[in-house]
Amino acid sequence: MDTITLWHLTGWEFAALAFAALLVGFSKTAVSGANTVSLAIFAAVLPARASTGILLPVLIAGDVLAVLTYRRHAHWPTLWRLFPAVGVGVVVGTLFLVWADDAVVRTSIGVILLFMAGVTVWRRRQADTAERPDEVASRTGRAKARSYGVLGGFTTMVANAGGPVMSMYLLSAGFRKLGFLGTSAFFFLIVNVSKLPFSAGLGLIDGHSLLLDAVLVVFVVPGALLGKWAVNRINQRLFERLVIAATVVGGLQLLLA
Repeated sequence: MDTITLWHLTGWEFAALAFAALLVGFSKTAVSGANTVSLAIFAAVLPARASTGILLPVLIAGDVLAVLTYRRHAHWPTLWRLFPAVGVGVVVGTLFLVWADDAVVRTSIGVILLFMAGVTVWRRRQADTAERPDEVASRTGRAKARSYGVLGGFTTMVANAGGPVMSMYLLSAGFRKLGFLGTSAFFFLIVNVSKLPFSAGLGLIDGHSLLLDAVLVVFVVPGALLGKWAVNRINQRLFERLVIAATVVGGLQLLLA
């Protein structure tokens, strides 16, 4: 029995998943947050809860490619400040998944993403100059890191939608393009790998899901290569607008699904 038959997929549905996997690769090396579109496609084609477990290994494959591409540009002080709060968010998200149904999950994440996008746009219009990454050591910066960290951990656990939340945090902290991509690459590789036992414990990852993942991961590679080619041709202002736009689109898709 092949993978398509196992999951009762039509040819068009498999093509949609393959495109979503390609978009994961592109988002990891070019426009972080664009993979919320992939999340929406997976949730539309597959059962919503099961889709989060199937998407996770695909995201990890994209994270590995992103780390290999941008490993020299990560800002580790920012990462160390985020991880404790993210851990709290992952635990809360796991407990949330125990009782929340698909509709509640989609609505909650969609509202959070749109709120984060609105806050980021407002903050950037209010500021005369962007904050530098090393200013996250201030009291305000630490509080912001904790709040975004908890939200990021929660959203990445319940719907693999932590990308836009972290994108909003890194943009608000004044990261430039390569620092943004390098920091987010290591962040999501570590966080997504740490989510594996939680997802497996919830029954979201099993032999059947991994079989489909083995096929879909193939499509992540050309997406990552396309992203690496494109990122050098996108200026900083356009990059930031694309990240925010991808976040808004992802949030609306979740609310309207």
